[in-house]
Amino acid sequence: MSEPINVFQATSKHIKTGNLTFLSTQVAQWQKLTKLIQPLLPQLEQWQVVCYQSGILTITGENQAMISQLGYLQKAYISQLSQLEPLKDLHKIQVRLRAKPQPTAEPAMLSRSLTTDTQEMLRHAADFVSDPKLSQALLRLASNKKA
Repeated sequence: MSEPINVFQATSKHIKTGNLTFLSTQVAQWQKLTKLIQPLLPQLEQWQVVCYQSGILTITGENQAMISQLGYLQKAYISQLSQLEPLKDLHKIQVRLRAKPQPTAEPAMLSRSLTTDTQEMLRHAADFVSDPKLSQALLRLASNKKA
């Protein structure tokens, strides 16, 4: 096996650019590796390479079952993936759970106004509440004004 290379070792070129060029290059290489390995790994998951350093491939997935399967069958996948030229030094696969992106609220829902009946009910509720801050909050809600 070849001598491990520290790909994160700073050079004068990297110091001048604040490592942005270096990091951009790394991300581009990981994206290429992702495209190479995706067809060879379990297809029920969208795998993403997040690091390849010193023969250790770190990938992420969103499905815990697929991650576990890949972990258990690691040796078989290593032998298959190490046949690819960029991964010829591969000797370990680390698999991590990737958080699913949170859905954002639809803009239409954020700007929707209250019905007249709802506004009237909020105003009446504000009249019955003895807490002045809560009363003001209900009136503000009834008038659809932002706090």
